[in-house]
Amino acid sequence: MTSSFVDVRILAQWRDDRSECPLTIDLRIDAASKRVVSHWEVFGACDLYGDKCRPFVLRRDGAIDFGAGMRESWRTDVRDIIIRVGERFTVSWNEQDSGAYEIVKVAALGAKEGQG
Repeated sequence: MTSSFVDVRILAQWRDDRSECPLTIDLRIDAASKRVVSHWEVFGACDLYGDKCRPFVLRRDGAIDFGAGMRESWRTDVRDIIIRVGERFTVSWNEQDSGAYEIVKVAALGAKEGQG
C-alpha cells in the first residue's frame, strides 16, 4: 500500500487583522488525512508591513527562520493541524506575544485554475 501525498501552498491570515502580515507556506500533506507529512524544512513568506514579502524557512521544530542577522524568533504549530480552509494555528512572535492565524486558501502546487 502506497501513501498518497499532495504538495500545497497555504494562505493564512491573522485573525486580529486580516490585512496585516498574511502568511504563505508550502507543505506536503497526506491526501487522505490532510496532515503535514513534510518533516523537513519548508519555505514560506510573510508580508509584514504590506509593502514587501519576507521569505522564511519553517524549521522542523516549528521555528520560523528569517535568515542570518534577523533578530526575530517566531514559532508556529502549523505542522500539528489538519490543513484545510478554516483551520487555525498559532504564530508566536516572541515569548510573550502570539496570534491566531486561519487558513483561507489551500492550493495544490502546479495546479492550474480551470483545468479539470
